[in-house]
Amino acid sequence: MTPVLGEPPELTLWLVRPPPPDSAAASRLAAGELDAAEARRAELFVRPEDRVQYVSAHIALRRILAAATGYPPERLLLGREPGPPSARYTRRPVLRYPPAPVHFSLSHSHGLILIGTAAVVVGVDVQRTPTIETVELCGPTLHPAEWRELTGLPERLRPAAFARLWTRKEAYLKGLGTGLRRRPALDYLGDGTDADAPPGPPGWIVRDVLVGPRHAAAAALAVAAEPLITLRSLPVACLYDGAAGVPLSAARPLAWRRRGSWTLRWSLLERDPPG
Repeated sequence: MTPVLGEPPELTLWLVRPPPPDSAAASRLAAGELDAAEARRAELFVRPEDRVQYVSAHIALRRILAAATGYPPERLLLGREPGPPSARYTRRPVLRYPPAPVHFSLSHSHGLILIGTAAVVVGVDVQRTPTIETVELCGPTLHPAEWRELTGLPERLRPAAFARLWTRKEAYLKGLGTGLRRRPALDYLGDGTDADAPPGPPGWIVRDVLVGPRHAAAAALAVAAEPLITLRSLPVACLYDGAAGVPLSAARPLAWRRRGSWTLRWSLLERDPPG
């Protein structure tokens, strides 16, 4: 994962759809690979679909990191980056053991999981497109230039535009390690259509990610050069326990981005199920 001088940074994104909670696929998930804290957290979810989504996301993360480090998923030690106990921020999740130059970020929302891995600090976020009521409630908390851009759009376009903007902001704040403890109004991550819009965060590349018509997603990478981004679809069978599972090599590329534009291998819109 160590970058080579002169080569563009690389970001690998993994898209996962968790199985329905009452399905045979859900019963095959390798939940035994989670640590005690993850297992306790999973039990706190009231809705079965939320519990399966969380379990699927963390199995996927562990198996992706296992492939990157050569260690079994259940032996990986995850935690938070060091910092003073009094710090008023979330701190980034990190791989504590084994020591390996791999950074990661995870997000899930309403039936979709997104995981990012890179050799530098990364943040990812995925959100389902909100209602116009949510846009009107949360929009004023954005940077003033972002809010002016949104209100300048026809009302029918605002939910999707807000979702794209909000995922950029959350991906960046996850990369910083603050989460939403840092006020959303402090950083500009809009489309640059407002005349008074400031530049985006220095030293970061923040890009939208193509994930289908009902969700928006974004990734933030702590680099100045445009990265090579690969988006892969991770089949649920990659998360099964024992011999029933398939290797991560079954995760085929959906799309990739280089030199500022996306190339699709096949249409996500056609494969996105109703929901």
